[in-house]
Amino acid sequence: MEAAPVAPPAPKAEHESGALFLEKHRAYVKRVSEDSESYEFAVSEHLRMSGVYWGLSAMYLLGALADMDTEFIAKFVVSCQHESGGFGGNLHHDAHLLYTLSAVQIMLLLDKLEQIDAERAVSYISGLQQPDGSFAGDEWGEIDTRFSYCALNCLSLLGRLDAIDVEKAVEFVAACQNFDGGYGATPGGESHAGQIFCCVGALTIAGAADRIDRELLSWWLCERQLPSGGLNGRPEKLADVCYSWWVLSSLSALDRLEWIDGGALMRFIFQCQDGEGGGIADKPEDMPDVFHTFFGIAGCALLGYEGLKQIDPVHAMPVEVMRRLPHAAPWGHAAAITGAKDRAT
Repeated sequence: MEAAPVAPPAPKAEHESGALFLEKHRAYVKRVSEDSESYEFAVSEHLRMSGVYWGLSAMYLLGALADMDTEFIAKFVVSCQHESGGFGGNLHHDAHLLYTLSAVQIMLLLDKLEQIDAERAVSYISGLQQPDGSFAGDEWGEIDTRFSYCALNCLSLLGRLDAIDVEKAVEFVAACQNFDGGYGATPGGESHAGQIFCCVGALTIAGAADRIDRELLSWWLCERQLPSGGLNGRPEKLADVCYSWWVLSSLSALDRLEWIDGGALMRFIFQCQDGEGGGIADKPEDMPDVFHTFFGIAGCALLGYEGLKQIDPVHAMPVEVMRRLPHAAPWGHAAAITGAKDRAT
């Protein structure tokens, strides 16, 4: 009986050879940014400003900013500024610190900051600081260390940290440190990698990185790496590509990036790519989205992946953009930029 012919081996997937789909991700971000009829576009209406920041930042790191309609984007951002000076997540949405930071970051990425009223934005941000140094996210008063980071980052980018009580801001963030070295949303809140990114960033920008328990926190962060190579946000959770940014950026700011297996993490990110349409998902085999696409690319940039521009781990902005802002240097990102440059060379 004649033996059945042996099938040729399947072609090796790009992620198995250790490749990031640079051109496919570039096409993906451009495509989804123009598809206003999709379900994803509809359900993300309330956070459009942040979505634009994620997509635009990804394209900047890919060296593809020119692919985007920058004039249209700038007009959108300007139209979202309120009389209060803050920015909403979309047209006719309430102003919030989250979207105010994204708006300022977008206009700096586009080099069009002069088109918004920066001084009114400064006034809006400073008006949200509370007597204990914390920041409310908006007029409704929710307190969270995310908002402390947004305020400090935004004012640092605008060169106006003098508009707030930085010392009190530091005291509030420092009060959110836990026994494990991590930080929560408020004093006593559970340590979480996203909040840690915010608190490490806030303290670094404020020139108070000495308030961080560097060794203890770095151990907590490096323990977030799982056998898959991916990172989770807290113990007993699954790996998610977004923590390639939240955890890595914190370790980078703490000068402990080598405490995790960067190669294993990049392989996890590669496995989360869509090999046909581009984009990166939270986990392998899931659907891609702009949020995880940006943070996957940003994580690879921190690890020095060839073909990506460098990113500042503290301000979450391309190093090229930060170098246009000499006023930002004294507030803590200069050392992080130097470290990123050294690791990439």
